Amino acid sequence: MENISINLKNTGKFISFEEIGAYAQLSSRHLDSLNSGSGPGNDFLGWLSLPDDILPQLEKIEKTAKHLRSVSDTTVVIGIGGSYLGARAVIEALSHTFSPLLKTKHHDVIFAGQNICEDYLSDLIEILDGRNYSIVVISKSGTTTEPAIAFRILRDHLEKKVGKLAAAERIIAITDAKKGALRSLAETNGYETFIIPDNIGGRYSVLTPVGLLPVALSGLDIKMLVKGAKSMEDLTRRNKNATSNPSLLYAAARNLILQGGRSIEIMAGFTPRLHFMSEWWKQLFGESEGKDGKGIFPASVDMTTDLHSMGQYIQDGQRILFETMISVKSPGKKLTIPMEKDDSDELNYLAGKRLSEVNHNAEIGTTIAHNDGNVPIITINIPTLNEYYIGQLMYFFEMASAISGYILDVNPFDQPGVEAYKKNMFALLNKPGFEEAGKKLKERL
Repeated sequence: MENISINLKNTGKFISFEEIGAYAQLSSRHLDSLNSGSGPGNDFLGWLSLPDDILPQLEKIEKTAKHLRSVSDTTVVIGIGGSYLGARAVIEALSHTFSPLLKTKHHDVIFAGQNICEDYLSDLIEILDGRNYSIVVISKSGTTTEPAIAFRILRDHLEKKVGKLAAAERIIAITDAKKGALRSLAETNGYETFIIPDNIGGRYSVLTPVGLLPVALSGLDIKMLVKGAKSMEDLTRRNKNATSNPSLLYAAARNLILQGGRSIEIMAGFTPRLHFMSEWWKQLFGESEGKDGKGIFPASVDMTTDLHSMGQYIQDGQRILFETMISVKSPGKKLTIPMEKDDSDELNYLAGKRLSEVNHNAEIGTTIAHNDGNVPIITINIPTLNEYYIGQLMYFFEMASAISGYILDVNPFDQPGVEAYKKNMFALLNKPGFEEAGKKLKERL
């Protein structure tokens, strides 16, 4: 079976493969630090061995998903950040693009708790009024503002809709093993629970029940997802040969490019289903690296759509960025362009060609154009979109993010800056204990 691979050819005008290989070899000491648990954040390294550690839980996860699918047609997954982005990335990458509009029987997985927008939640409730739904709520503490508000509102809605006892059979809590508001609520109401391990942070949690239960609910094969991640663990975590370790090569290349003065990395792809993979990737790298005045700023574009907007800046704007291109070799479906007798749109030269051939040539043309425009490009090749290769891709990025954080000399497993907005919000809303801070903030307004 093929593996995802990294192509560094289009960085050659900026850094040589010899430089990347040497820097990757030098950076292998960070891989040693991860494996030995001797680096910063070593109390959050449980994700390293997840492909093996999660195996005993897969049957229970699948059983719970089967139960929820049998009693409901929709599940609302409540979570924010790593508590929803990984699952959403996998589901959207591998599901029918227009699955909510399909007339065939399927189970919809929709998301809440990732914002506090009144219109969003009101619109969702209008939909849920006509749905037979369940809830999966994900929060280690149970008090994170966005998911806690969403859960309070949706739990109340579900209990009024089906009754408190029936609602309890449709609510799954993924939370801390022993403590926290959600743990207490689950035990009081008899919700089935899964544990968020103490040694795994949210953005590295996609291979825990946090990610796997929503993915299983969507009908995807979580065993194959984990199998793909396991194969990438062997290629990265257990591979000391830097020049054949894709995570070491990626971390080395992007940091060498940063040292050359380019501090913005744009993830680009020509497959719309990967939009939320970019969103997950942005959190993974942004939250892992962006601290102490350091880090590469992660952004993303969807091609060819954004070639008609951001494409101009990428081609001709400030030379402060580089691209990581996600290239999918084979589509899952086939569609050809028909012949038109009058050829009024002048597309007959494409007649009989598969749309994937046109898209692939747009990708090649874009890569050449951007590279000619002085943009370094790293390409990640994926044979096709399925559970195995998505599992590979996510473990690859997780390992690269951890190594890259160590290269930057930051702790890639904490997020101290996230607390600043929360404290201000609590103060402005007069949360008990924040009164004095609230007075000072309001004086500034």
